Parts: sequence; C-alpha cells; structure tokens
Amino acid sequence: MSHARVVLLVRDGCHLCEEAVAVVRAVCAQTGDTWAVDNVDADPALRAEYSDHVPVTFVDGVRHAIWFVDEATLRRALSAGSAG
Repeated sequence: MSHARVVLLVRDGCHLCEEAVAVVRAVCAQTGDTWAVDNVDADPALRAEYSDHVPVTFVDGVRHAIWFVDEATLRRALSAGSAG
C-alpha cells in the first residue's frame, strides 16, 4: 500500500469507489494532506483481504471507513492525527 496520509483501496468499475475518490480528493485538497489510490485487483494480498469491501479508506495506516467516506469524519480524522 502507498505511504500517503490517506489511502483508498478501490477497483475499476466501482461506483462507490468513484464517490470515495471524489470525497478524498476534495478534503485533501482543502487540508493539504497527501492521498493515493491502490487498486485491490493489482495486488493478490489486498484482493484476498478487501475484495468485497471496497472502497476502503485508511488514514495514517489505520482503517478509517468501508464503502462510504463521510467528508466531515475524514476531515476530523486528519485534524486529530496532525494535532499529536
């Protein structure tokens, strides 16, 4: 997985993944945090663990959300992580 602050696990053709990318892109543009997208189908280990749960969002390496990303909750998680 990427070492960006926010990482999204997605797969091609997933409408929920497209929605999650839009939320993460907008929030990280406002906060200045790094983010990346990893395709679960490109990594057998990720596919085995997360195949039925995409999109999966991680903040600072910790699972943050599955299926849906709430903008306010993501913003709070990023803010809380940068405070410590």
